[in-house]
Amino acid sequence: QVRFVESGGGSVQAGASLTLSCVVSGGTFSTSTMGWLRQPPGKERESVVLSYPFGTTTYGDSVKGRFTISRDNAKNTVYLRMNNLQPEDTAVYYCTQDPTILGGRIIGGSWGQGTQVTVSS
Repeated sequence: QVRFVESGGGSVQAGASLTLSCVVSGGTFSTSTMGWLRQPPGKERESVVLSYPFGTTTYGDSVKGRFTISRDNAKNTVYLRMNNLQPEDTAVYYCTQDPTILGGRIIGGSWGQGTQVTVSS
């Protein structure tokens, strides 16, 4: 029943910034884990960041210090601020709710259709 509408992707040069947005309908947003996944071309989907409902946030090693997640429970919206984008950040980015990650693999959860981010040198 959960639906996601992601937006904010685009094509930028290295060093630029983008902010992704995700509006969520259905489910219990304020008590759910929210986050962002991404899938680079030819590679597996990977976790970018997870924001747990009690305030804990976990970032992937490659984005620490550059990306920041935030959430607005009143608007059922989650954001991803991406600074100093690099070519290796090129991927389709997905908003996710309650993902299950085991042994480094994303084996469950819900996510949207994604938004493309392309970073050139």
